[in-house]
Amino acid sequence: MVQYLLMVSSQVGTMFIMMAVGFVLAKLGKLTPASIPQLTNLLLNAVLPCMLVDSLQIERTPALLGAMGYTSLLVAALYLLYCLLSMPLFRRQPPATGKALRFGVLYGNVGFMGLPLVQMVLGDHAMVYGVINLIIFNIYNWSQGVVLMGGRKQVSLKQAVLNPGIIGTITAMVLFLCGITLPPMVGNAVSFLGSMNTPLAMVIIGAQMASADWKAVFRNRSILAAALLKLIAMPLLTALVLYPIHPEPDLYCTLVLLVAVPTASITAMFAQRYNQDVATSAQLVTFTTLLSILTLPCMGVLAAVLSGAA
Repeated sequence: MVQYLLMVSSQVGTMFIMMAVGFVLAKLGKLTPASIPQLTNLLLNAVLPCMLVDSLQIERTPALLGAMGYTSLLVAALYLLYCLLSMPLFRRQPPATGKALRFGVLYGNVGFMGLPLVQMVLGDHAMVYGVINLIIFNIYNWSQGVVLMGGRKQVSLKQAVLNPGIIGTITAMVLFLCGITLPPMVGNAVSFLGSMNTPLAMVIIGAQMASADWKAVFRNRSILAAALLKLIAMPLLTALVLYPIHPEPDLYCTLVLLVAVPTASITAMFAQRYNQDVATSAQLVTFTTLLSILTLPCMGVLAAVLSGAA
């Protein structure tokens, strides 16, 4: 168990060192506020889809197909449970703040931080579970998440389907299900671009943290409460719900790790788009990201112990 804790802590520490690079570059003015959205567009529109395609360039087997179907049902059920349990949260806050906090508790940084962490801790073979999780995340995010932040009239099937994460996932799934292996020249290019996902995402997150109002973050009790729910209560709930089901260890650990990641940066983007509390959203993203350096290793070890992996 100690060895597993050290391994997870080492991987989380590696990610935070890469974040520190982005933080320092932003503080020095080498990464400007204008350049961060451009890097984010590169990550969303090219690097993330390539990483998804590359992760599913694997042999299709009946056992793997069954595991993917089982994972889809399990993750969809978990997100439904999260949504139901989050409904009473932060009702005493102003509506704009309460919606932002509930969204931040529900939706974590699965694509930019969760998938890299799964790959680093559990290996490439566990990425298929991460990809399935990302599909369900996007479906809920662009349906229930939009309803939460903007109301039912804001839900758009086009937005839910035509976003880079879903397009990359669909492409990856089509190639996988059809048994199509990319030619070496194309496959190598996709693999190289996909390998940028972890360092580029971490640098961007670090740069975003550089502009945070840390005094305001630590004074806000609602943000502290939301952070504890996101980083501790939700992964503990997931671990307990999954325990009697006994999924195989890699799947168990993947699902716990992905729900234990900090609040998704899209929280602030949705708050901006739908006129909710942008400042609170950004502060929650920042605070949970910082706090996760302590909570992620603990949740990773808990998942490993309960699943029998450690």
